Amino acid sequence: MKLYNTLTQQVEDFKPQRDKATLYVCGITPYDTTHLGHAATYCSFDVLVRYLESRGTPVEYCQNVTDIDDDILREAKKRGRDWIELGNEWTAHYMRDMIALNVRPPDFYPRATDVVSEIIQVVKELVERGVAYESAGNVYFHVDYFPRFGQLSKITRSQMLPI
Repeated sequence: MKLYNTLTQQVEDFKPQRDKATLYVCGITPYDTTHLGHAATYCSFDVLVRYLESRGTPVEYCQNVTDIDDDILREAKKRGRDWIELGNEWTAHYMRDMIALNVRPPDFYPRATDVVSEIIQVVKELVERGVAYESAGNVYFHVDYFPRFGQLSKITRSQMLPI
């Protein structure tokens, strides 16, 4: 099988790095209904996973759920709803939609809310090490501390927005 490698911008032979293929797919932010973009994304990865498995390659598939962010908080406030309930409602709705489409569920569905304390700790450590900084209540990564930053997008440092 050949897949497009975004880094090299070439179609290359796919070879799992271990005895299985591992797949991480960015999941939904559950603050509104499932849409065609969700279906297209997850149906595409479903085909990939099923193909690999049909060829005898075990697949470990992870898809996160970003069940806390500004969009969820904003939408919950607008609707006069609890943000946790809103996120849970739309996550369940999404899962029902994927079942209706016969999309193979991931092996792991980690939720952002399950690791908030770990996220806070990592962000604190990044700030303490000087590789991230706080501005107006947000934390940003100092891109100068990662020399290859922009390599995947092919955006040169001079083309990036000024700091």
